[in-house]
Amino acid sequence: MALNLALVVMTCLCGAADSASAPAVGQGNWIFLDNGQIRIGIKRSSGAAIGWLSAGGAKRNLINHFDHGRLVQQSYYGQRDGSLWAGKPWRWNPVQGGGYRGESARVLELKADSSRIYARTRPCHWATGKQLDDVTMEEWIRLDGPVAHVRFRFTYRGTRAHPAVDQETPAFFAEPDLETLVVYDGEKPWTGAPVSRSTPGWPNEGRRMTEGWAAYVDDKDFGAGVYVPIASRLTCYRYQEKGSACSYFAPLATFAVKPGLVFEYDLYLAVGTSEQIRQAFRAVRQLRERPRATTPTSRPASLPGL
Repeated sequence: MALNLALVVMTCLCGAADSASAPAVGQGNWIFLDNGQIRIGIKRSSGAAIGWLSAGGAKRNLINHFDHGRLVQQSYYGQRDGSLWAGKPWRWNPVQGGGYRGESARVLELKADSSRIYARTRPCHWATGKQLDDVTMEEWIRLDGPVAHVRFRFTYRGTRAHPAVDQETPAFFAEPDLETLVVYDGEKPWTGAPVSRSTPGWPNEGRRMTEGWAAYVDDKDFGAGVYVPIASRLTCYRYQEKGSACSYFAPLATFAVKPGLVFEYDLYLAVGTSEQIRQAFRAVRQLRERPRATTPTSRPASLPGL
């Protein structure tokens, strides 16, 4: 089923993204990794969520990060709980960045070196701004050639069982000049068959992405994309109100948040032309399918931080 509009509109009615140049690694509000091919940055004041993605050394940020709801980040949904977002009925909604009134999520742990970043965050309820003590969100980030690899983990220690709904895996907000959505939605994935291009409207629209990736590109076919191996469909929109425009999509997975849930998944990000992005993700897929020399394979979930 398509993600309910009310669940994903939350971050669209806000201002345009900050387009300032990237500071040095680890300076001020940002921590960056940059291997010369790709540059990724997390924003401390937004729960250590990803707020920067660009080519290596570039000053053009492709991610919209104006408020705590945009960014590239974890966000999950549960049952309606009587909360209100901007006067509208809302639901239980832990968001990595924070609350809609500007409340910042709490970063519990943050470690970084020249090759890796780890963060553990106490998210906020998007509508109320309250920090959710029964939820933690973690992320491990590293660079591998032209690709940034992110491992997300969501842990729920609450007692309330929520219904199964479409979940953003993750929410992805791009700058509005990246207006063309590129996916492969056919029946012959990874055969080189032509991709589909479209300009989403408002409100939400659905797409298939049978290769598990999607990208937003500009009029020169340059942009940013994500590959989420567990997803095969997405929800998307473009909001074009002056001063608050954005391009959005979210790969989808349907599940219920229940007591004791630990949910993990891999996210890969790349920048370039649509074909460069597709080829980068093809290489990731091939590597993931390569037989391992030893088993079991170590995973970020087994690592205490870095």
